[in-house]
Amino acid sequence: MAESEGGVMETVKTVVWALVIAGVFRTLFFQPFWIPSGSMKDTLLIGDFLFVNKMAYGYSQHSCPFSMCPFEGRIFGSDPERGDVVVFRHPTNGTDFIKRVVGLPGDRVQVIDGVLHLNGEPVRLTPEQPFEEVSEAQGPQGHVPRCSNAPVGEGGICAKERETEELPNGVRHSILNILDGSRGDNTQEFVVPEGHFFVMGDNRDNSIDSRFPQSIGGVGFVPAENLLGRADRVIFSSAGQRMIYFWTWRSDRFFRAIE
Repeated sequence: MAESEGGVMETVKTVVWALVIAGVFRTLFFQPFWIPSGSMKDTLLIGDFLFVNKMAYGYSQHSCPFSMCPFEGRIFGSDPERGDVVVFRHPTNGTDFIKRVVGLPGDRVQVIDGVLHLNGEPVRLTPEQPFEEVSEAQGPQGHVPRCSNAPVGEGGICAKERETEELPNGVRHSILNILDGSRGDNTQEFVVPEGHFFVMGDNRDNSIDSRFPQSIGGVGFVPAENLLGRADRVIFSSAGQRMIYFWTWRSDRFFRAIE
């Protein structure tokens, strides 16, 4: 009986230590993140799985599970570069978002006719071939993509206009356009406050980001202490509603660098 109780206690200790080690690893180094929506297409697709590099920008109270790190501000902090794809804690609703940093502290940011302007200058855009995907339910939440060639029936080819956007520091990435004249295509000029960042999704007409105020569910400016880390590489990807559906795995996206 004593041996049996001892074995149970050893198992409990092993599980506890495993949880502690996993918690420390998640807090200090890398945090898993699934892409739940299409706001970052075609850079990131619904069902992409990645690890967030939490060492990239230092640590804040949000670095710990449930935002329980016992300090304010950031330690070992550094700022993201323009064009970084970052995961951050939403300033008001507490959920984790992933977007691209386009505006740094002090920048003037505005969107005019769908074109990003930084400090009064439009970014360079180069046309690409349209982004195409099958019009069908995607991921566990069953999102159906929006299409620039709508209406598209189930199983049809859903297309979006695509361009390469080049930021002032030379970072190049694809952006998508679904509809001209959508509500995020023309904005006021924003001045990014010190200690904050302006973020946007690459799927511009399907992203609630810094173009929209927090009062209507938008992101607004993202405080530096809300940054959780940088997304560097897709590790795994599945197009299905369940990860175990191996026939929906996208092997061409495994270990793909995020640009």
